[in-house]
Amino acid sequence: MKLGTVIGRVTLSRSEPSLKGGRFLIVSPFSREQYAKGLEAGAGMGKDPSLVVYDDLGGGINDVIGYEEGAEASQPMPQPTPIDAINCALMDEMFYSPFVQ
Repeated sequence: MKLGTVIGRVTLSRSEPSLKGGRFLIVSPFSREQYAKGLEAGAGMGKDPSLVVYDDLGGGINDVIGYEEGAEASQPMPQPTPIDAINCALMDEMFYSPFVQ
């Protein structure tokens, strides 16, 4: 699972019937620096491009979410569904303690 900040939403005029009840969020993946700052870190610090994530948990703008990409994203669905990333968690708290050698 990866972490990212919700920076926007996608509005669709039509969608796949199996995706009914959810929505799509635009997510900026966390960078290493953002982990150190925790939930107070602003979005857009990462070097990775933003991605579109299917959400049926209720994530909103500026929320930090945990998402899964690839084949694992469609596993919670009862039938094969055309998504590449899914929201798995809404973060309430985050503690980061890097390993120092």
